[in-house]
Amino acid sequence: MTVHDVARTLPGIPALHDLCRSLSMAEAIVNPGGEGRHHTFNRSWSRTEELASMRNGSGDEFDIVFSAAGAYVRGFAHESPLSPYHQRDDYEPWPGVVDAVPAAFQRYVHEPLFTDEDGTPVVTVCLWRHAVADRWETGDIDFPEGHPDPDGTTGLFGLLTRPEPEAFKTFAEDYYETAVSLEALRHIYDLRPLDQAVIAMLSPLAPVTDVVQDALAIGYPISPALRTGPRTD
Repeated sequence: MTVHDVARTLPGIPALHDLCRSLSMAEAIVNPGGEGRHHTFNRSWSRTEELASMRNGSGDEFDIVFSAAGAYVRGFAHESPLSPYHQRDDYEPWPGVVDAVPAAFQRYVHEPLFTDEDGTPVVTVCLWRHAVADRWETGDIDFPEGHPDPDGTTGLFGLLTRPEPEAFKTFAEDYYETAVSLEALRHIYDLRPLDQAVIAMLSPLAPVTDVVQDALAIGYPISPALRTGPRTD
């Protein structure tokens, strides 16, 4: 799989926005402490932009900027042959990965959060979609031969190209080594308001007030009961 396959299977912007919030909310409950959490969502990254992020703790990551212009996706797989740091002397992105990024998203290529200390874009995969467009776009890339996953998209975007709660359940149970309620995940993937019962199904010991704060930061809907304070009895 490559970025071209992802561009064909990735949900549209509204659905991707909802999916990223659901992933972040589900993981915030499963892992209330936050350490080692893969998926996060910041509804207030700037006054006009929201940011979905993934960090797997092993050097692989992605970020998705949602703005009025549309959505910009950049990913980095540290073992990818397309990495700026692999077998190259100029430490520049692989030809074609970011060369065609349009003006509406160009500033994200050099966004400090997405570059290293020398200003090199940390990227092996990039795609974008204008708000009024009907498809995702990518650069024209000549991939090296002999690599089934040359840009790392398979490992990076599996939970985005499989937007079902069952996929998150498999990930979470493998990574966190704990049972995860599919019923609760379906509730969250449907973006139904978060309530204390759903939190308890996913993580009985999760501090409800902390989960509520995460939900507010994510922009995930909260039940009226949680807004007025969780039960303590």
